[in-house]
Amino acid sequence: MIKQIRGLHHVTSLASNARDNNAFFTDVLGLRRIKKTVNFDQPNVYHLYYGDEGGTPGTVMTYFPFPGMHKGAPGTGEVGSTRFAVPKGSLSFWRQRFEDKGMAGSEMNNAFGEQSIAFQGPDDDGFELIEVADDGRVGWTGNGVGEQAAIHGFHSASMRLRDAEATGELLSFMGYEQIDKAGNTTRYAVAGGNEANIIDIETLPSADHADQGAGSVHHIAFAVEDRAAQLEVRKALMDTGYQVTPVIDRDYFWAIYFRTPGGVLFEVATNEPGFDRDEDTAHLGEALKLPTQHEHLRERLEETLQPL
Repeated sequence: MIKQIRGLHHVTSLASNARDNNAFFTDVLGLRRIKKTVNFDQPNVYHLYYGDEGGTPGTVMTYFPFPGMHKGAPGTGEVGSTRFAVPKGSLSFWRQRFEDKGMAGSEMNNAFGEQSIAFQGPDDDGFELIEVADDGRVGWTGNGVGEQAAIHGFHSASMRLRDAEATGELLSFMGYEQIDKAGNTTRYAVAGGNEANIIDIETLPSADHADQGAGSVHHIAFAVEDRAAQLEVRKALMDTGYQVTPVIDRDYFWAIYFRTPGGVLFEVATNEPGFDRDEDTAHLGEALKLPTQHEHLRERLEETLQPL
């Protein structure tokens, strides 16, 4: 069994408009844009990162905003809902804030004994805010969101699958334990994690398969401390029969990827070197940062990328 995984590192999704995406995460959710860079494979598309002050693993939501991308169709084989942790008693603030921002009415939920509200992003992305007591992380405050309501980071992510058994076995191999079940949803958690340590699997045996597009989660990343731990995880996965990519340098972390039995793309990312490797913490996300191989494109990209 793998013992190196600490919980979520980041979640990466697709969007259709960079400016709308940036405004939603900074002006509505009050998160900090911690990095403005480009897609390694398609440098004419942004890669935007949002999180807490320093981009702590377990707080970071990232996006590839492809201009005019068709909207995804929800279904199985994907992450259906990305959940953020907020302080106890803050949901009334968020419901009023969403109303003031002209968003459609948010839905109140109470699953696994937790109060939450579900809402959608600009591309109908599925999100929830879940009240959590004694979350030790410090949320980023600004844009009208104070300490009593600030998002602390991820609470969990929920996957929609036709058959949960094989993916549940994979999570168990990755160090997660089944801790609860409610209806067709099974909850897993990794002990001693980074507080973004819960994965839910919703079983929908007759649902259509998802059509990925704007608003869809592209992949979900799990955190390990360093490259040595990542190599141990990679070997364990490959020894079990998974097809895992070589280690890829993503500038702010090293990454490996593999496809799960349920169809969801998993990444395992290192906590090192972090988002301050090329910017001072006080100025994260301000300048356009380019991977070395794309630096020669800077002049053209600064002219053609949509202003945020």
